[in-house]
Amino acid sequence: MQIIEKIIENNQKLNLFDSEIQKLCLQKFKENPMPNNKSELWRLTSKSKFARFLNYDFSEKFFDPLIPNDLDGDSTLRIIIGEERKIHLKHPNWEIKELIEEDIIKLIKNKLIDCDSTQNWSDLLNHCLSNQNNILGLNISGIDIPNLEIFSNSKKSFFNAKTLILNIENETKVDLLQVNLGDDDSSLSLASYFFLGDKSIVNHGILSYGGSKSHIINSLNVMQKENSEYNLGSIQFKFDFARLEININQIQGNAKTNIKGMQITKNNEQISTYAKIVFDGPNGFLDQLNKSLAQDKSHAIFEGLIIVPQIAQKTDASQLSRNILLSNYAKIDTKPQLEIVADDVKCKHGATISQLNENELFYMRSRGLTLEEASKLQLKSYYQEIISFLPISEERWDLLNLLLKNH
Repeated sequence: MQIIEKIIENNQKLNLFDSEIQKLCLQKFKENPMPNNKSELWRLTSKSKFARFLNYDFSEKFFDPLIPNDLDGDSTLRIIIGEERKIHLKHPNWEIKELIEEDIIKLIKNKLIDCDSTQNWSDLLNHCLSNQNNILGLNISGIDIPNLEIFSNSKKSFFNAKTLILNIENETKVDLLQVNLGDDDSSLSLASYFFLGDKSIVNHGILSYGGSKSHIINSLNVMQKENSEYNLGSIQFKFDFARLEININQIQGNAKTNIKGMQITKNNEQISTYAKIVFDGPNGFLDQLNKSLAQDKSHAIFEGLIIVPQIAQKTDASQLSRNILLSNYAKIDTKPQLEIVADDVKCKHGATISQLNENELFYMRSRGLTLEEASKLQLKSYYQEIISFLPISEERWDLLNLLLKNH
């Protein structure tokens, strides 16, 4: 596991003291350099795939990603983490400017100092490796902001680390698509932090797709203030090993969270989503749907946890997992969970695992469609519910065809 060995034994070669964030995390990471594989978060992780994720030479260099589409005039702002570009865009209705290192430390320092080294292992790994050039911090304010696309990418034969910190000011509305591109035979570590101000609205999409033998661990930390609204749509596919870790905290209550996500696995891939949503105030709302589709000998995982303490009265939360198995050899593990102390709440959770509808397939085949055509029609409906939730331009990103070609 080259990455771990270099962090522990050879930090000077990695320039690990380039940023204050690295200094904060290095000691905690050294105390627990590997996650506890008996914990709920890590027990299902493939040991061999996780070992391969860590077994690359680390590079902090910037590599141009292969971006599939051109910009839509002035309607989209595209940013690549790690590129040499100073960002300060000002408009009568909005402003986007880079955060200085001191502001970034103020935003995430307490979370890093107090974090659990197993719960937040992915964040600690990322911060030990991500230097100042690969940390993007933005302060966003206003309305009528152009759609944002923020790219993170890995390079063949290397391990790359990227960090994104967004401070969304009060009464700001923004649509943001994060695109994570995994090159062939590479690994990508990504840690993101979103701080939502009062009455802000964030429509956030995560599109992660890789190449042959690509790996990614993507951790997302969202802190919501009162009256904020956070909408997340996510899709993961074409990674040999991938995990998305979602941690959302409604820190004052009276906030709304909507999540729709999907992982698609084939061959021998393992792709997982872990979601933890904490309500630290009353009148919180959550509606979460996660889908998995597994074929061949692949493995898809979803584990969700909703925490409702005594202070979070009047919480309304739902967490559902709907899954399709396309092979007798594929595997899906799903476990939505509730931890409720408050007594005046409306919470539910549930999970289903099924196959494509045989009656619908028979009907479509009786009308002249081949089995492949009929299956794709069913999958189109299954995919579309998630795709439509991402803040994404259909003209720029033909996701439906991309997913159907991957089937």
